Amino acid sequence: MVEEEFVEILLVEDNPNDVELTLRAFKKHNLSNKVHVVNDGEAALDFIFCTGAYRNRDFQKPPKIILLDLKLPKIGGKEVLQRIKSDERTKIIPVVVMTSSQEEKDVFESYRLGVNSFVIKPVNFEKFVNTVAELGLYWMVINNPPKG
Repeated sequence: MVEEEFVEILLVEDNPNDVELTLRAFKKHNLSNKVHVVNDGEAALDFIFCTGAYRNRDFQKPPKIILLDLKLPKIGGKEVLQRIKSDERTKIIPVVVMTSSQEEKDVFESYRLGVNSFVIKPVNFEKFVNTVAELGLYWMVINNPPKG
């Protein structure tokens, strides 16, 4: 975990195995030094909106990308997505849903709510690691987001 002020990737994932695999993939591609992990929707919203345990975090330094699972404890991923994308201060933050759900209604609803990308987590270890690494490289290196 990194100092909250310098987070580039916010990983919102409740499965410890998926967290570990994701962090390993990022480390392998030198993307792991600025990742913060939360494991429920409430903590994700607290981090993003600088409330609760994160009330002292600088709101002017949002993560560059949010990797969001849909099935989360406390507050579900769709509600987290809806709150991020409905707030003028945060709607520009790219959000990528990473989920095991292959249901078309989840894909449709996520895009309706404003997700930037929807990725189904591969079950195969190698494919999972490669997918996460490619996501990280694309969003952190290749993508050119607006400044501010």
